[in-house]
Amino acid sequence: MHTLRTKRPQKNKVKVITLGCAKNVFDSEVLMGQLQSNGIQVVNRSKANIIIINTCGFIENAKQESINTILEYIDQKESGKIDKLFVTGCLSERYKDDLIKELPQVNQYFGTDDLPLLLKVLNADYKHELVGQRLLTTPKHYAYLKISEGCNRPCSFCAIPLMRKHHRSTPIEELVNQTKQLVKLGVKELILIAQDSTYYGIDLYGKRMLHELLDRLADVDGIQWIRLHYAFPTGFPLEVLDIINNRENICNYLDIPLQHISDEILVSMRRGTNKLKTNRLIETIRSKIPEIALRTTLIVGYPGETEHHFNELLSWVKQIEFDRLGCFTYSHEENTHAFHLDDDVPMAIKNLRLNRIMKIQSDISYQKNQQLIGKKIKCLIDRKEGDYYVGRTYKDSPDVDNEVLINSRLNHLNIGEFYPIRIKSVSEFDLMGQPIKDEVISLNQYKESSPLEHS
Repeated sequence: MHTLRTKRPQKNKVKVITLGCAKNVFDSEVLMGQLQSNGIQVVNRSKANIIIINTCGFIENAKQESINTILEYIDQKESGKIDKLFVTGCLSERYKDDLIKELPQVNQYFGTDDLPLLLKVLNADYKHELVGQRLLTTPKHYAYLKISEGCNRPCSFCAIPLMRKHHRSTPIEELVNQTKQLVKLGVKELILIAQDSTYYGIDLYGKRMLHELLDRLADVDGIQWIRLHYAFPTGFPLEVLDIINNRENICNYLDIPLQHISDEILVSMRRGTNKLKTNRLIETIRSKIPEIALRTTLIVGYPGETEHHFNELLSWVKQIEFDRLGCFTYSHEENTHAFHLDDDVPMAIKNLRLNRIMKIQSDISYQKNQQLIGKKIKCLIDRKEGDYYVGRTYKDSPDVDNEVLINSRLNHLNIGEFYPIRIKSVSEFDLMGQPIKDEVISLNQYKESSPLEHS
């Protein structure tokens, strides 16, 4: 007699798809850490039966990528390849009602603050005691640390306050504890992110406290590099420059998104600054930290941007010579202050202006890189790719900045370690280097007094 065997229910496997910026990477890592602590298997390469898409809704291109990704996994759900599909993040926060109507095949949509609700749907509990514990998706030697959420700035073009709401700083003690947890995971480089890092602390402490936070994080044993992103220029706390100068493990690096330089455009953008103040701030930063690597982002094609406004921006980029620069075309976003303006710059002109800006920056980057030929510089090795190790200098943040390439057939290097590298040749955005084998970088010497020098 044959007994009827019941099929054992399949254990859920969850895969998180992350779209957008580093802040979304951080959120996904927190989500995955919570899932794992609840005994739910989180997978990357193997097949999953539950998909969570963490979306971006910042500008049109990002929104379209999010929609396309949702549609891709709706197809997989309808063909039986996955069981459930959930969507979270900025796009879901901003367009939840529309998405439910247009794409009802998704099991459920969640906003940016709905992590406990998302976990509950997956039969998991939000564990407050796990704050700071994450499942890192970056190489284990670096991690992003989100120091605040939301933004109180009134920038006319920006939809972030619609999706991330008002500014909320994370307490210093909590960030220090998170950093200690990251060190236990092997993290050596800490990349500070926020919608507005210079506003940090006002809501909790009644004053800007970014300098105090940096000082406290630099005290954490094991953190060898700290770099600062998204420092809003208006009201920039100059005390931060002294901390960067005084602490050896804080990189001489500053990401300060300036967006434009024409006074007329800056007023319309509601940036709270002007060309004179911006130039004075840059001069102050460079005078206090001569070796500073300055990164900025710009927007071209903003409503009302004439050829005169653009040429002023182009000339300014040539004059300032930023170490690193990114550029975006203006995206006309509903419910922002600028949406009532006429989006009067044709897309073809926007793209032409973007290409002209990036050509200038490419030339600047090449000239600066040429000055490094023959010099030695400390590099952190991120990964091995084909026949090359890929590393970064203190001037470079992952994914957005320049890289150092070292022949892996001729050298053996360890991923996540620092090495002194001699620069042999350069291109616009890459350096080709050779390890200096008879030298070892001291683990106690994170910032060299003269980072670029002849041996």
